[in-house]
Amino acid sequence: MISIILFSVIFIYAITIACLIYGFSKVNSFEYIGLAPKTKFTIIVPFRDETENLPQLLTSFSKLNYPNDLFEVILVDDFSKEEFKVQNLPFKVSITQNNRVSNSPKKDAILTAMQLVKTDWIITTDADCLVHKNWLLTLDNYIRNQNISMIASAVTYDCSNSFLHHFQQLDLASLQGATMGSFGLKKGFMCNGANFAYTKSLFEKLKGFQGNDGIASGDDVFLLQKAIAQFPEKVHYLKSKNNIVHTKPLNDWKSLFYQRVRWASKTGWYQSKFGIGLGLVVFAGNFCWVLGLGSWVLGFISFLNLILLVLIKCVVDAVLIQKSNHFLTKKKMRYLVLSSLLYPFFSVSVALYSLFGKYEWKGREF
Repeated sequence: MISIILFSVIFIYAITIACLIYGFSKVNSFEYIGLAPKTKFTIIVPFRDETENLPQLLTSFSKLNYPNDLFEVILVDDFSKEEFKVQNLPFKVSITQNNRVSNSPKKDAILTAMQLVKTDWIITTDADCLVHKNWLLTLDNYIRNQNISMIASAVTYDCSNSFLHHFQQLDLASLQGATMGSFGLKKGFMCNGANFAYTKSLFEKLKGFQGNDGIASGDDVFLLQKAIAQFPEKVHYLKSKNNIVHTKPLNDWKSLFYQRVRWASKTGWYQSKFGIGLGLVVFAGNFCWVLGLGSWVLGFISFLNLILLVLIKCVVDAVLIQKSNHFLTKKKMRYLVLSSLLYPFFSVSVALYSLFGKYEWKGREF
């Protein structure tokens, strides 16, 4: 009986991931098509204690293949311990202090910056990121080629050779694969605020973060889901190697665990029924692996059945991760088998802890 339940769950999981793999292939790649730059952008960067990372981000902005007078940067300081001072740069940069009015520092930071924004197109990214030289040029050409108001795009890690870093890269590749796959199925529900663009006019139509400003995270996902619910044809995913933002992986397991808890804590508040359903199926698939191992130890299922469960899950996961990782980075996947064996325990722990536990983020407890 237990074997039947486990295989039924893992079959549903495998079909779901196979659908995402199909959806991933349906999202067409786009490279800039030679149009001269025209769109004006404001880049919003919320930060807290990022004196080491911010200069690197601003340097990557200075290398952009885009006219300096067509973009500006607003840095929103969320009560950093050390004051950050901007050096001479060829583009306009301003720093403002975050105006805290809700339980979400990042949403407050974006709202604070919105009062200063003069362009229609806005991009959010993070202080620990680096952008491709054709980042804005690709966005500009895509915007002018489509009638859209919101763009979700890819984020990847710059990894060292450590297992922890590659574990995060494989995890992020699976999330990015699911993101692209869901858009390919016309069921988009997820994005990453480190590479997220939308018009100020759309933000105002959606009434910003109203309705979820009490949730500490989700400045990206909840806004995307509101936009898709009201203006689905205006929201696209931009799949372009020239538009991938690189960020830094975390350097210890505790920080990684809390980060993933922060991400997982948003799921129960999703407006997207597809997103909630996918979250439940993914949790069930990972829990099935853990339960299968326990059932084998207790003698309820055979070792052969356990191996079959593991193989079915690992094979479909590996296909989606490989496709996503190939798009995101030139580096080969490493520690895939070990990560695949560890991930179900990590994922189930994160999901369960997110229901009851608190997490730390930027020196604060939520």
